[in-house]
Amino acid sequence: MEIMVCVGSSCHLHNSREIIGRLKDLIAQNQLGELVELKGSFCMGHCADPGVCVRIGETVHAVTPENVEDFFQTQVIEAL
Repeated sequence: MEIMVCVGSSCHLHNSREIIGRLKDLIAQNQLGELVELKGSFCMGHCADPGVCVRIGETVHAVTPENVEDFFQTQVIEAL
């Protein structure tokens, strides 16, 4: 599974570094390093959405520090 996290200027203001760090931690904690690839991406065109744009497949999600764990559980763990 490939997870793309926007690192563009708008998402950077919404804590993209924190989201990336937390996703890295969750991938490691769940021992999914061989199944999940985390990548950076420039603008995904959803700058008006609250939070950081995170794309899995063709779906873009707005992820915040407050919902990153729920996002990981529902969109990554349950999908695998």
